[in-house]
This record gives sequence, C-alpha cells and structure tokens, in this order.
Amino acid sequence: MTMIELVNVTKDYGNSRGIFTINLAIESGEAFGFIGTNGAGKTTTIRHLMGFLKPHSGTVKINDMDAWKNAAEIKQWIGYIPGEIAFPDVSTGWDFIHQQAALLQLTDLSYANELVNRLQLDPSANIKRMSKGMKQKTAIVVALMADSPILILDEPTTGLDPLMRAEFIQIMKEQKAKGKTIFMSSHMFEEIEETCDKVAMIKDGKIITNTPISTITSYKSQKFIIEFSNAQDCSRFVQENLNSICISHSTVSVTVENNSLNDFLAILSTYSFDNLTEQKHTLQEYFYQLYTGGHTHV
Repeated sequence: MTMIELVNVTKDYGNSRGIFTINLAIESGEAFGFIGTNGAGKTTTIRHLMGFLKPHSGTVKINDMDAWKNAAEIKQWIGYIPGEIAFPDVSTGWDFIHQQAALLQLTDLSYANELVNRLQLDPSANIKRMSKGMKQKTAIVVALMADSPILILDEPTTGLDPLMRAEFIQIMKEQKAKGKTIFMSSHMFEEIEETCDKVAMIKDGKIITNTPISTITSYKSQKFIIEFSNAQDCSRFVQENLNSICISHSTVSVTVENNSLNDFLAILSTYSFDNLTEQKHTLQEYFYQLYTGGHTHV
C-alpha cells in the first residue's frame, strides 16, 4: 500500500525557486531517504507532506488522503521533526513534552522516558537555554513518543554529536522493524545509507534520481587502493590494461569489474606492494558524482 504519494507536485516561487513536477511514492513500512544541497527543495517538499503548504499544481496524499485538505486529521498519524525547531513559550523540556503529549492525548510516557535516557537528554533544563543538540533531542523525543505509524523527519540529527547520531540510527532501525513508514531528509549520508530502503535526490527543485540503496552500494565493479613498495613498480603497474589512476608516486587507484577480479589479482601478485585496500561504494560518492556531472570528489 502506498502511504505517501506526490504526483506532479509544483510550487513555483519564481526565479527557478521552488519544487517542480515532484513524483514520489513511499510504500507502507518503507524507509525513504531524501537528499540534496541546501535550497534544493527538501524542506519545501516536506512542508507539503505536512499540509503546511498547498501546491500550485499536483497532489500530495498521506494514506490516500489529501495532505492539504485533511491536514489536521493526518497529523494525528505523523511523528514530525521540523528542519527549524521553534518551541512555544514553555519553561522546560518536560513542559514541552507534556504539552505535546496532552495534544496527542498520550497518557503513557514510558517510551518518551526511554528516549530521554538513550539520548542523554536533561528535560528539566530551561528550554530557551538549551544547546542546539539538546533542542534537537527534545524534538526527537516528541516526534517518536506517540509511536505514530508515519515519521517525517527533516534533518533529524542536526547538532547531535557522533555518539548520539549512532544512537539515533539504532532507534531508526528499531522504528523500521516496527513497520513504520519513514520519510527522512538528511545531510548525513551514513544515516540514510544505514536506515533507508530507497533514496531520492533533489537538485534545483527537481528529482534527479530515485534509487534503492542496495543498487547504489552494490556496484558491478570494485575499487582498490594499492600502495606499492617502490615507485618503479607503481609506474609499471599503471601501464597494465586496467582502469587505474596514479594518485601519488607509489599509490594507485584501480577500478575492477567483478568478473575480472581474478585476472586483477593474478597481475597484482607479480608486483611488490605494501597495502591493498578496497574502497566501498557509498551514497556520498554517488551523490557527488550526480551533483558534479559525473566527477567524484576525493
């Protein structure tokens, strides 16, 4: 069942700003990543999903209901983290958590307490004096505490340290295992790669690719970095009939088709080298290739 659907959605602000003919379909239980540079259209798309914006053309549906017309009802099913967090006039993190729980008619705060502990959040702190990271943790707790079937997360780990990002990834894996439908925008390629089934990339307001994560990380070729014992062997190796690039006087980058791996290893065995490292294909590499016209940043 399609849980989130955008069909030909356009919001044109003029001067090539906005989103244009966006088509996306996220199935129930699917974790979907959404990436792009600042200003590419990620938050504008998410604000349409939340019913905050009405498209100039096209339709946005959540669970087969119009996201704009049925916004109030739909929000009861969604756990949401906004890209820009603005808290109401409350004193502490606990005040905000309890206020939001009352709005959701949530009486059991046991999962909220679990998240508070796991994220090392001090909700008794004055909310206006909280660091960016603490505010982000508070937003995560509020978004997840009601166990909503749909999660829409706009840059959810902004301001978190690496340890807390790792904890968030684990929490997302648990949410996915519960069968939640997750739509997550992020600058952090690792959290998309580790938690999502598919990823769409938006550039200048248009979707430029929509691909399963497994397709991106499982190429038909492998890339190796070889550190040769001497510059002479390095120079000789570059002359072999291989797709290789010399990146220093004794280090070579090689791309090998999987069906040619044995031939590559046979050639390499005739050389003296100090180290052989496989470079995994990553979402970050894929992103840079698309955004720079096919050239990968190193």
